[in-house]
Amino acid sequence: MSIWLLVPFVLMLFANIPIAFCLLFAVIIFMSQWGMIPLNIIPNKMFSGINSFPQLAIPFFVLAGQLMNKCGITKRLVQFADVIIGKVYGGLAQVNILASIIFAGLTGSGVADTSAVGSILIPAMEEQGFERDYSAAVTAASSVIGPIIPPSVLMVIYANVVGISVGELFAGGIVPGVLVGIGLMALCFFYAKKYDHPRRTESISVKHALSVTKDGILALIMPIIIIGGITLGVFTPTEAAAVAVAYALFVGFFIFRTLKLKDLPSALLESARTTGVILLIMSSATAFGWALTVLHLPEMLADWVLSITTNPFIILLFINIFLLFMGMIMEVGANVIILAPILAPLAMNLGVDPLHFAIIMIVNLNIGLATPPLGVCLFVAAPIAKITLEDITKAILPFLAVEISVLLLLTYWPSLVLFVPKLLGF
Repeated sequence: MSIWLLVPFVLMLFANIPIAFCLLFAVIIFMSQWGMIPLNIIPNKMFSGINSFPQLAIPFFVLAGQLMNKCGITKRLVQFADVIIGKVYGGLAQVNILASIIFAGLTGSGVADTSAVGSILIPAMEEQGFERDYSAAVTAASSVIGPIIPPSVLMVIYANVVGISVGELFAGGIVPGVLVGIGLMALCFFYAKKYDHPRRTESISVKHALSVTKDGILALIMPIIIIGGITLGVFTPTEAAAVAVAYALFVGFFIFRTLKLKDLPSALLESARTTGVILLIMSSATAFGWALTVLHLPEMLADWVLSITTNPFIILLFINIFLLFMGMIMEVGANVIILAPILAPLAMNLGVDPLHFAIIMIVNLNIGLATPPLGVCLFVAAPIAKITLEDITKAILPFLAVEISVLLLLTYWPSLVLFVPKLLGF
């Protein structure tokens, strides 16, 4: 019976049908052919997939990111990054990566990062003399940091699916996200030395530097409040997301004074759209995951893998290759909802720490956001840079090599992931 579930799903996926409908229609076809359980079980399973109080954090985090964007915070963060690193070899390429690291704590979305940072820095890099494809590749590659560094909507989804602490996941994502950023910066430094890329040579006045730094710090306070509040037990992750919205409103209205009442309807509408897409994918993926469980496919997969080898190092390598492939062809949230319940128990049976595996999976799937042929960030960055998908694909390959190298480092050196959570008492 599994053929009636998997084949329709794969065919619809390659037909470019939205992922939520691929998942849902595949379950409907499977249930229609099976006939042992009434079809009304599908909406019940869909509802159960989103009927969770902790998932209220998702719309709040999305709204917080929208409000910070309305504040004009992106431009301020780019200026802040330029003050810190603009004179280093690589110039605006380094600024692009650092801005993505900082911006990650505000939106937790790779696509939002590509759009917001790219719309400012890709034209600026081109004006300074950088190649368009290189500028777009740097932007898309660094955008995958967004869902790794907390707060991250993807981590909230993973926590709900697997039953792991959101605060623990947030803490575990800090070092991996920074390591990806450092790896990309090192590559940009190498390219800058090799091809003599432009960089800022003039000094910035102390007055301007202090003003820009103040704005940058105000933006950075939000993720600090979120992580600190969760760690100290002041509020739950859901309450932390609501606090993030309150902080964004306060900064926008009273500190920067760039947020207007007329901006709120569009921010709320865009947040509702984004949240609706996320929840539709989550509910459809929950129903699809239930169908996989009914067919005992998770157990069959685990038995097949263990029949090949029981060496955890080799199995983790297989899992990484599999997830990199899935990250290329399917939306990240759907991957987490479907695959995490299957792969996490397999990893834990091999002695892999649940938090360690969670971060491996999140980092891995996010690399898929910038991986050809279907990396979403590539589709966003290419039009901004006015280049073809083929151009950005060629330019991004060295950056993907760096990110995969960091992924393997995280996979086989668990302390890099577990150090901060242990330090914070998780």
